[in-house]
Amino acid sequence: MDFKAIKRWTTDHFGAIQAVTYAQTIILSLKDLCAGPKTVGCKLHGEIGPEIYTLHVARQGRPGRHVVVFRANSAQHQIDILRILHDSMDLPRHLALH
Repeated sequence: MDFKAIKRWTTDHFGAIQAVTYAQTIILSLKDLCAGPKTVGCKLHGEIGPEIYTLHVARQGRPGRHVVVFRANSAQHQIDILRILHDSMDLPRHLALH
């Protein structure tokens, strides 16, 4: 849902070509997460919840203003993407964690 909204907003404000480029930037950051929470740039946010991390999408020389918010499940060696949020947003406010 977040990904589609980001792409739509980018298209509306910067055009279709930039939207595709930025979508590719986000996808690259998601691919980097295959390495788990030890991926360079991941930040633990224990104040939000157990094993909650962020990874900024600005990677590999590509600019970006969003963070991927995810939960690391150490026991199952997997991550769950929770949201993709603008880096200026108040993370706890936009995460419904129970």
